[in-house]
Amino acid sequence: MRLFSHHYLAIALILLVSCQSSENLPKSQPATTQATPFQKIVTLDKNFKIATTETIYVPVYSHIYHHNKQEIFNLAVTLSIRNTDLTNSLVLTSVRYYDSDGKLVKKYLEQPIQLDALASTDFFVNRNDTSGGLGANFIVEWVSQTKISEPIVEAVMIGTDYQQGISFTSPGRVIKKQNNRM
Repeated sequence: MRLFSHHYLAIALILLVSCQSSENLPKSQPATTQATPFQKIVTLDKNFKIATTETIYVPVYSHIYHHNKQEIFNLAVTLSIRNTDLTNSLVLTSVRYYDSDGKLVKKYLEQPIQLDALASTDFFVNRNDTSGGLGANFIVEWVSQTKISEPIVEAVMIGTDYQQGISFTSPGRVIKKQNNRM
């Protein structure tokens, strides 16, 4: 009986989300530096000694095809960046969103932001923003002043329509790494 009621609860949640009009959803935001109480905007001057730098590629999907490729299912994208180090901070220097043709769609940071130990941040692409296309991606760049554990960078895609819902994650992959001797 408990399984049965959980099934109806899940259906009710999907219906609630899918009944929201897509016209009432917020449009994509202009490029801004997003800083929360756990982060602070930083300036990388000559006194900032870089020990580690990484560039991470994160594949994302602004839509997928369904019904034999006859229809497009739009998806909202949340890029999540989590500092996994227990004691040290990292600095996000760039978060850029590219479309299927490799053209820059949006820069999410105007200035670097610091993620303290175990802090996280996220960046959002509205489900109505299909500018990225099926082959969209984020490029995330970060630096640290000491050797730290690598952050977790992944995207979560979700969409609901017609009493159907889909969600999945896409992990980031390091495409460039440099460790400087200190």
